[in-house]
Amino acid sequence: MELYHVLNRGVEKRQIFMDTQDYARFIHDMFEFNDSKPAGNAYRKFKPGKMMDLGNPSLERDRIVDVHGWCLMKNHYHLLISELVEGGLVLFMRKMNVGYANYFNTRYTRDGGLFQGKTKKIRINTDAHFLHILNYIHLNPLDYLKGAKDWRKRTIESTTRAKEHLSKYRWSSYQDYCGTKNFPSILSTDLFGEPPSRFQKKTLAYLQDIEMTNIRPYVLE
Repeated sequence: MELYHVLNRGVEKRQIFMDTQDYARFIHDMFEFNDSKPAGNAYRKFKPGKMMDLGNPSLERDRIVDVHGWCLMKNHYHLLISELVEGGLVLFMRKMNVGYANYFNTRYTRDGGLFQGKTKKIRINTDAHFLHILNYIHLNPLDYLKGAKDWRKRTIESTTRAKEHLSKYRWSSYQDYCGTKNFPSILSTDLFGEPPSRFQKKTLAYLQDIEMTNIRPYVLE
């Protein structure tokens, strides 16, 4: 199995999630487009203001990727993905980027590309990278917390407040890993599977001793 950190952001660093509906739509698409069938045939109507029941067993799919972790920020996204079928990653991301861009442009009456160039795919090929990557993805929302914005430089004023902030941030897979059902139907936790209480303790320990040495930063240029 090959594991990839996949990321992209809005063109000219623009915001791509304007409100709750936009976040919900992208999450809906992560479920909807994880299917070997063409997007147009598999698509079911998304109802604004009402989260789709992603756990509905009647929604049969032939999945093409496993999503092991994810985080949506105001102007970019992070996904941790492995393929279930050859070419599944490319197909999934093409559906995601095109589908969400079409939705966004229609909703906000705009034209042109929404994302900044080609989606980045970084292969996780070392043990250090593997042990680090899920924490890195989940810690991104600290960018919005006063006193924690320099977490990449190993500067966090309060690990307790940081942990509370992450626990309340809905637009990532962190809550599901910690045992709070958020959007479990889009997530595969087996790869990093451990009891929620242990996962929370490890995250707190990681916050208390953040160490980014020898890990290449993820910069969207």
